[in-house]
Order: sequence, then C-alpha cells, then structure tokens
Amino acid sequence: MFRKFKIINILLILSLGILSCDREQEVKQPPKVVTVWHWMTDRKDAFAELAQQYEKKTGIKVNFELYAPSDAYTQKVRAAAQGDTLPDIFGILGEMRDFASFIKAGYVEDLTEEMNKDNGRWRNYFFKKALEVNEFTLDNIYGVRPGIYGVPIDIMTIQMLYNKRFFRELGLDPEQPPQDFDEFINIGKRIKERGLQGMVSGWAELWMIDCLANNFAFNIMGKDKVIKTIKGEIPYTDPDWIKVLTLFKRMQDEGLLYNGIVTFINKTAEQLFANEKAVFAFNGSWCVNVYKGMNPNLDYGVMLPPKVSDNYPRSIWGGAGSSFMVNAKSNVKKEAIEFLKWLTEKEQQIFLSKTTFNLPANKDSVIDIHPRLAEFADDIEITTHPRLWGISEFPRVIEAFDKGIQSIIIGEKTPQEVAEEVQEIKERELNKKKLSRSKLVGE
Repeated sequence: MFRKFKIINILLILSLGILSCDREQEVKQPPKVVTVWHWMTDRKDAFAELAQQYEKKTGIKVNFELYAPSDAYTQKVRAAAQGDTLPDIFGILGEMRDFASFIKAGYVEDLTEEMNKDNGRWRNYFFKKALEVNEFTLDNIYGVRPGIYGVPIDIMTIQMLYNKRFFRELGLDPEQPPQDFDEFINIGKRIKERGLQGMVSGWAELWMIDCLANNFAFNIMGKDKVIKTIKGEIPYTDPDWIKVLTLFKRMQDEGLLYNGIVTFINKTAEQLFANEKAVFAFNGSWCVNVYKGMNPNLDYGVMLPPKVSDNYPRSIWGGAGSSFMVNAKSNVKKEAIEFLKWLTEKEQQIFLSKTTFNLPANKDSVIDIHPRLAEFADDIEITTHPRLWGISEFPRVIEAFDKGIQSIIIGEKTPQEVAEEVQEIKERELNKKKLSRSKLVGE
C-alpha cells in the first residue's frame, strides 16, 4: 500500500514539473509585435498613446516608427521593398501605378475579404471617397486583381482659405467669400491698393499647382474631356486648356498671387498665412492642425476655389488623406489586420481627430470636430483625385504643364507658348509608347 502511495506521489510530482515547464515556456515566449512605418510627424504622440492602449487591451505590442520628411520615407519604403524588409504595416506615397507595382510584387495584402466580413462591417466604417483611392476596380489599367488594398486613416480636401481680419479691412463680408472668378479678381484689385499680399501656396511643389489647375479644368471642360486629353485624343493646345493656363496669368496680373509664390514649399506658405502675411491660401484640411500650432488666434474661413464656368460642376482634390497597407509577407499579418480594424473604429478615430485635427476616415466619427475641419468635410462628396481616374498622364507631361504655369506666373512664357510646349512633349511620349508596343509585338 505504501509502495503504491509512493508511486502516485512520484507521478504527481512529475506531472506538476511538466506543467511548470510548460508554463515557464509560455512565459518566456516573447509577445507578438506589429511594426508600423509612417511619415506623419503631427501624429507621432497620438499614435504612441494609441499603441499603449492597444497593448494594454490585447497584449500585442505596436511599434510606430517615424521616418520624415515624406521624400525620405518614400525612399526608405522603396529600398525596403527591394531588400524584402518592409514592416508589417506601411504606407505608399505616390501615384496609383506605384501602388499597383507594390501589389503586383506581392508586398500588399488584399483586404477585400476582411472588409466584407459580417455584412461589410469594416468596410462600412468609411466614407466611400476614403476607400476609393485604396481600391482597384474591375478591368483597371494596372492589371491588379480587383479589391481593397489599403486602410484609410483620415480624409482630406484641398480648398482655399481666407483671412477674415483682412476681409474686414478690405470692406468685405468675412462670412461671404467670393463664389466666382470675377468676384475673386475684384478682391485682387483691393489687395493691390492696400499693398497687401494675395494668395500663398506651396507652388514650388508642382503637385500643388497641378491640383488647382485640375480644379479649373474640371469646371471648364468636365472630367470626360480631361480624360480624353490624357488619352491623347485632345491636345493641350485646345482652347479650354488655354483658358485654364490663362487663369493663372490673370491671378498674377491682378495681384491675387503672393510675390515669389513659385519659390515656396508648402511649409513656408503655411507659415506666411499663419502669420497673417497673406489674404488667401490654397491648402489642404491638414492645415487646421498646422495653423493651430503656428497661430492659435488666426481667424480664417474655408472656401471652394472660385467658379470659373457654369458648364460643369466644381471638383476639388480630396478623398483619403493617409492610408496604411498590410505587408502580405508579414509573420503577424493577422495581428496587423486586427490592429488596423481597431485603429479605424469610431472611438480611436475621434481621438485622432481631436488630438491631430485631421478629418477622420470613419464617417461616424465626424462629430464635435473643429469648425474649420467641418468646413473642409462639407465638400467631401465633390472630391476627385488623379488616382481615381483610371488613367495616368505621363510624368514628363505633368512636370512640363506645372512648370509651364510657374513660367507664366513669373512672366517668362505666355499660356499659348506653354500649351504648345506641353503638347510637343505629350506627342513625344505617345510616340515612345507606340514604339515600345510595336517592339513588344515584334518580339
């Protein structure tokens, strides 16, 4: 009997030892870590706080790694893709063709299935416009399988702003900004008379010029004609494109543009408007946070770019501001997706909006936001973006067009001369494309 009892004790001790070892191994296993690369300096502290909340809630550690400015970030992401060292979550800054190249190389997870689970619960978080720039539709020109490949973190619109104090000094109603181009031009005359500076923007950055030029083009000729131009069916020497270019000359001639506007990066332009050195600014909704930091007492309003034609409705650039992608090769892919679901829930989106003054991508989170942000949000439904057009203009043509506008502003070239130069480059690029295709066919 004693021998039997002894054997039972030995077995019990052994089993407890095994359980103890198992527990020890479990404890020793390092917690899972999700690494996120981003470029958003204004969200550094907010992201860190959210990461702490998520770790406390789930035990999953999230490391946000900031690489700025955006140019340096873009280079880092591209180098990491070449070296197969991308993090678990990252963003892609660039055109739709750049996005497509990452997907086709196998670096971006297709999130369509996750978005559509539970009757599209995750998908329904977002403004439709926020998802569009992350989605490839059927028969897209990039050869990407249809689906949603990115998660919008916020939305943005790019519009004009005006200083209300200056409006009062100029004898204008600060609650009634100009609606059409003639009203806008007339204000330029008052600005000149008072010795003030007109509109400031970061027009050393070509994309900012391109943005306003596209706004004018959509209003004058409509989206279809813009697309036909990109396809090569309509030349840039068309009278409607001359009208677009001429608008920039008129703004310059009438004193509506800040002296030296083509030499300013956007950060410089933001400082000038925040310090009340300009009557108008052309900038995106992110500026609400920027101006708050530079001059909390700045009194300004938000307005659509002035209407230049009654032929077509106005459109402005906008949609998703910042988006994250999940690395399809990540070892913690499931955890990365779950974190992004949590990050885009209503509560976290409200927190981000209140702490960083960016428009939330979650449509249920647009509550109790800064009044200036609300003015930007009101126009989200009329936004467009080249990434959504299903076709891309040649980069050299875009560069020639935008640099041409710079030359018009400084008086080096006329609108007609710029249009002819742009069309010449366009035809050259089209011929290169045809030659390249014929070579492929010959092979």
